[in-house]
Amino acid sequence: MIENKSLGSKIFDVLNVVFLVIVMLICIMPVWYVLCVSLSSREAVNAGKVAFWPVGFNLLSYQKILGEGEFFGSFLISIKRVVLGTAVSMVCVLMAAFPLSRTKKQFPHKGIFMWILVFCMLFNGGTVPWYITMRNYHLMDSIWGLVLGTGLQVFNVILAVNFFKNLPSELEEACFIDGGGPWRNLISIYIPLAKPMVATIALFTMVMYWNEFFQGMVLSTRQSSYPLQTYIQQMAVTLDYSTMSVEQIAQAMKLNNLSLDSAKIFIAMIPVLIVYPFLQRYFVDGITLGSVKG
Repeated sequence: MIENKSLGSKIFDVLNVVFLVIVMLICIMPVWYVLCVSLSSREAVNAGKVAFWPVGFNLLSYQKILGEGEFFGSFLISIKRVVLGTAVSMVCVLMAAFPLSRTKKQFPHKGIFMWILVFCMLFNGGTVPWYITMRNYHLMDSIWGLVLGTGLQVFNVILAVNFFKNLPSELEEACFIDGGGPWRNLISIYIPLAKPMVATIALFTMVMYWNEFFQGMVLSTRQSSYPLQTYIQQMAVTLDYSTMSVEQIAQAMKLNNLSLDSAKIFIAMIPVLIVYPFLQRYFVDGITLGSVKG
């Protein structure tokens, strides 16, 4: 017969639930507040009346953003950038991490390459040399410039290296006994076992590519080449009233910069909020196993 929980255990369960609810509210409230501000009137936002519910409900900020024809082009560019960038980055990370996770006997010079990667993570040449390099390779106004401009994320390589080190070496030995080489070992054994790590790094990479806007400003010379984050950032700071009609000016006067920025933030969060639930089950395992040094 199962004994009833003690009073102390019940109190702990209640306190645990209360604590988790508080943490949940702390995480949700900033997002909810941003949504409320984006749906509130200019007067209410200026007066600071918006708290936990929209005041003067309207969709003017979203109409302003979604009504622009360039918005959907920038959205498509960002989607392409995330898909291509995540694929290229994952291939580079796995190809770099696998040999660096081998023993010194298998890869004698791995320490030199690892120090080079760490040095590049801590120090870089700066924006101007990076821009000159991208221009000389004819990557201006190109989707590949937005994809390759970020380079290899060394932090992700370190996570992958430590993850691979924690996998049993007997698996590799069994693969070699069966006649497999390093490529088969990586593709058939290591990558399938590394799903938590791959999902975690893919999530990091997708969020990074989606939220990055500075490279779009530097590498794009025309608005049609802007990714979404660069487009909505530029739209907020470059409202040209000389090219607007009377109706457009009247609508712009009803907008508040804070409401417009809040609408941009919320729209930019939607794709990440959609993707995250499908990857979050791998997140804890990927971080935990990849953070232990072998």
